[in-house]
Amino acid sequence: MGERILMKGNEVIAEAAIRAGCRYFFGYPITPQNEIPEYLSWRMPQVGGSFVQAESEVAAINMVYGAAGAGGRVMTSSSGPGISLKQEGISFLAAAELPAVIVNIMRCGPGLGGIQPSQSDYFQAVKGGGHGDYRLVVLAPASVQEAYDLVIEAFDIADIYRNPVMILGDGILGQMMEPVEFREIKPRDLPCKDWITNGRKNHGGKKNIINSLFLDPPIFEQHNLKLQKKYKDISASEQRAEIIDCEDADLVIVAYGSTARIAKTAIADLRHKGLKVGLFRLISLWPFPSDLLESLISKAKGFLAVEMSAGQMVEDLRLCVEGRKPVHFYGRMGGMVPTPEEIAKKVAEIINGW
Repeated sequence: MGERILMKGNEVIAEAAIRAGCRYFFGYPITPQNEIPEYLSWRMPQVGGSFVQAESEVAAINMVYGAAGAGGRVMTSSSGPGISLKQEGISFLAAAELPAVIVNIMRCGPGLGGIQPSQSDYFQAVKGGGHGDYRLVVLAPASVQEAYDLVIEAFDIADIYRNPVMILGDGILGQMMEPVEFREIKPRDLPCKDWITNGRKNHGGKKNIINSLFLDPPIFEQHNLKLQKKYKDISASEQRAEIIDCEDADLVIVAYGSTARIAKTAIADLRHKGLKVGLFRLISLWPFPSDLLESLISKAKGFLAVEMSAGQMVEDLRLCVEGRKPVHFYGRMGGMVPTPEEIAKKVAEIINGW
């Protein structure tokens, strides 16, 4: 193991972007992700990159569109209300098949809400959020080290599929400090960017046009079908999850991000008391890791989704289980964080009710 450095999650996300070759950042301040643009404001010029604090979130996401169209590795970051303002531009990026990385360090809502951690932007991230039929690849780190690893990989995934990738964390991940190793992540095989707008002389006189406007319905339908095929390919190749103590589990807790870490503590206590409980931790929220969960459906007696929301991820869990086993839910809202004791109590209630 190499040298480990104690750093805040937001700063690690920013440094990971630099080490992934990101040279363009456009953003706007909002708590609890402000350390990302603050860090990049001095770090990006050191590597010859460009940092712009835009006049608004709407401006920032459209700057991302321009840099991505020119072939640059580009990132933006925000929190829930800011991501809401970026949704039109995110839909444009997906429609134009432009690679970019978007970071959402979630705060509680709806509305302006508060600056405390939450997971209530799940629908916004995995269901599109903007207009039209499109998808983002959504990755949910559960530690500062994993935030580093997944940001590095997010840029490769974006380039491979020509699609925006979202890193979905929360205020806990962004603000906490943990040791991190800036290890080398083996790059994936990347396609040639022969589609970028860098001048006719670079394309044999042929001009590249990046566009999301199609006025002829049959042509636009073909474009949409192309996008849907790509999403199907992503779903087949990019499902990710961590499976813990599920071999003999009667009840499987399904969670992601910070909540999954809390669930691990609850599971250790429950196992000590003789209750067979496991954890299925989502790493990819979209594609939802349904293929990886499938093997557990026949073995477990039931599932418990735990989220810092009113119940969002649980809907995809129910779609995956398809009524074959009971799916329960426990959530906290408004910036309240579930405790291991609360989760253990809910598990005991479920098991005692069987």
